[in-house]
Amino acid sequence: MMKEKISALFVSPVFLSAFFSWFGAQLLKVIIDTLKRRARKKEDVVSTLLWKTGGMPSSHSSLVTALTTSIGFVEGITSPLFIMSFFYAAIIIRDAMGVRKAAGLQAQKINEMGEYLKKNHNMDFSPVKVVHGHKVEEVIVGMVLGFFIALAFCLL
Repeated sequence: MMKEKISALFVSPVFLSAFFSWFGAQLLKVIIDTLKRRARKKEDVVSTLLWKTGGMPSSHSSLVTALTTSIGFVEGITSPLFIMSFFYAAIIIRDAMGVRKAAGLQAQKINEMGEYLKKNHNMDFSPVKVVHGHKVEEVIVGMVLGFFIALAFCLL
């Protein structure tokens, strides 16, 4: 019984479109980063593929767009599940641009204050990671990627 449910998960167009939109966006980041920087270590490629946030395209936007689109195809656009995923996607996409940018600006200021304290008051300080929100074009490309991947898994 459980084996059939797990098998059904891995052939579900909702699962497949969500997974491959996220993975495809991350893979595109690796390719774009590699072309921009030319020389890359294997560890950097794996880190980008599995963990890196930010950059072109937005994997957040790609995943939630694919999820919402595929749920719309499978369940219908009037289903409560589609409506929930639509608003969930809107929040995630908005946060990918705005909230993460605000957090990045705060981290930048913390690092400036920490460096000041380290230099002028001999205090220990380890900088915090500065994250930048996605640019509009990164979000749009992610959304387009997610939409077409969901379209492919749901209609082909």
